Amino acid sequence: MFSAIPLMILPLALYNLAMLGLFGSGGVEVLDQQLLSFAMLSGAVWALSVSDVLILLSLAILFFEILKATINGSGSLINHMLSMLVFIAFLVEFLLVRGAATQTFFILMTIAFIDVVGGFAVSIRSAGRDVSIGL
Repeated sequence: MFSAIPLMILPLALYNLAMLGLFGSGGVEVLDQQLLSFAMLSGAVWALSVSDVLILLSLAILFFEILKATINGSGSLINHMLSMLVFIAFLVEFLLVRGAATQTFFILMTIAFIDVVGGFAVSIRSAGRDVSIGL
């Protein structure tokens, strides 16, 4: 039953918690804080912020969501419908909430959209292979 829950709800929840100020007093500005910085051999400095980690987490979640889409089970249709609802929540929040009108949130919303489209495409493709015509 837990396989029907879309994992993309985690980045949405984490971003909203940051927007509410639960990760620090700055609200969304906490996402711009640098976590790591490395001096590269070229002399450039590579920095990793909280928003970068959130995007990387979302991409890892997208990988597992696509893997879940290959399994034809009883919860796969429910998972697709709930993934669509998560994307709609991303879209509505992006359009209506001032704190969600950021590049980070837009990238998260795009990842949620790819989850929806990719999940349906993989499910349709794998379902077509399950159909056998007896002669």
